[in-house]
Amino acid sequence: MLHIDRGFPPLPPEIPVLYGNKDDEVQKFLEKEVPEIDAQLIRIIEWRPSLNFYGKEYVKLFSHVTVFLKRAEAGRRTTAVFGRRWVRNFFRNLNLINQTLLYKQADVPVIVTGSGPGLETTLPVIQKLRDSCLVIAASSSTMALLNAGISPDLTASADGGSWAPRHLYPFYRHTSEKAGFLAANLCAALPSQCACTPKLLINDGSFWQSIVLHELGIPSVIIPQKGTVTAYAVELAMILSRGNIYLAGMDLSVRDIRTHVRPYAFDHLFYSRACRFTPVYSESFVRSNLIREGGSMDIYAAWFKNQLASWPKRIFSLGGSHEVFEASLPKEKAAFNKKREFFKTVSIKEEPSLLCKRGVSVLLAALKDGGYADKLKQELVPLLFPGEKNAAEQELETEIKKLAGCYAEESFE
Repeated sequence: MLHIDRGFPPLPPEIPVLYGNKDDEVQKFLEKEVPEIDAQLIRIIEWRPSLNFYGKEYVKLFSHVTVFLKRAEAGRRTTAVFGRRWVRNFFRNLNLINQTLLYKQADVPVIVTGSGPGLETTLPVIQKLRDSCLVIAASSSTMALLNAGISPDLTASADGGSWAPRHLYPFYRHTSEKAGFLAANLCAALPSQCACTPKLLINDGSFWQSIVLHELGIPSVIIPQKGTVTAYAVELAMILSRGNIYLAGMDLSVRDIRTHVRPYAFDHLFYSRACRFTPVYSESFVRSNLIREGGSMDIYAAWFKNQLASWPKRIFSLGGSHEVFEASLPKEKAAFNKKREFFKTVSIKEEPSLLCKRGVSVLLAALKDGGYADKLKQELVPLLFPGEKNAAEQELETEIKKLAGCYAEESFE
């Protein structure tokens, strides 16, 4: 049972309790204590007289819990659909690691770009500031940036879907010197071309990923899963720099029938099948309505609103972003300092084709270790067996070998 309390006598120790109602405290408490189960099975038990006594504070707290449950349910559905693919991508991507990036934190202003329609209005500003700041681009915004002659320093990719590599194709149509480096989540879907690109590797901090990367000696940056690559990019900006962070193209909403910046990697899907019976405007209208009704943008906006309370007060909007940022952040002119070089490329000594096999062996050995097994099963079962509460060690071993086997150099037997 989840119990959020304020000012009442202590409850039994087995019941988690939160005393306080700060936005970030409530979210962290819920993320820690609420199990990863179907949110539809969770019920909020209210004591209605408290509404009369606490008024707006009660409503705000209730709203926090409701938003959290919506986000948790969205996360559960995503895990059920993509869990096996994330594990498969992880081992596949081990074969694509030739060079990794190390960094030193610096006082460099950072521009983070999303793929919202508002990015178009800020492109001229980014062009002027390009040489005096670090530009981190969500992969979905890369095409628009390169089309405007702006080469990002880092392109962030975190999506595990089969469509995700399309966002990176423009990146690889340019030379590595012009297109910059890649900041990639190891569970993301990456094209084979990225094997020759130095990568700043990101793992989500899960126990199974950390064990494998530690044993293989592969450096990575820990950023928990966020649900949207733009949130990854903002977290990455805070890790890389102590300077101000400026957001562009984070609309988190639909503008009339426009859902993304132009050009966009999937524009060709509309134009290639356009005819007088299905004009582009009609297709765009249908897509925009589906995105509105899906509610994912509202979930992201609520998440960002909560995060802003805990993030440092150095995140600003370049304009055109969601009202969450505009309302929460002061308007001030960007004053950028000269950028310093702070990336270092490190070659992986071991043959990449062997990393996958070694990684699988490390994970299977950890599953047999009594000190690690329970924690690993807790993480891997929802990914590999959606809807199941438990799985035998042999089932997990078989599934891991099956998912990673085609990327390993030789059989695991």
